[in-house]
Amino acid sequence: CPTPSDLRTANGTRICAQLYTDNSPYYDQCCGGSTLVVYPGSDVPYMPHGWVATVSSLVVGNRCELTVWSRAGKKGKTRNFGA
Repeated sequence: CPTPSDLRTANGTRICAQLYTDNSPYYDQCCGGSTLVVYPGSDVPYMPHGWVATVSSLVVGNRCELTVWSRAGKKGKTRNFGA
């Protein structure tokens, strides 16, 4: 997995979080599969098509917080993730 301070696009734009579809009990095999990028200031009340219930690992950048909800439309229980 990338470190929180390494979350940047190829042109250097900061990324707040990356979500991945594949995970493993072995750390060096985590953060695989498809990647969903979350930019600073993003407000997404619904997961993109094909991403519902598929995220298995994530990395949150420095000075960012990722809040997720258990139900669509920002409903249900919340959980916050940081670097």
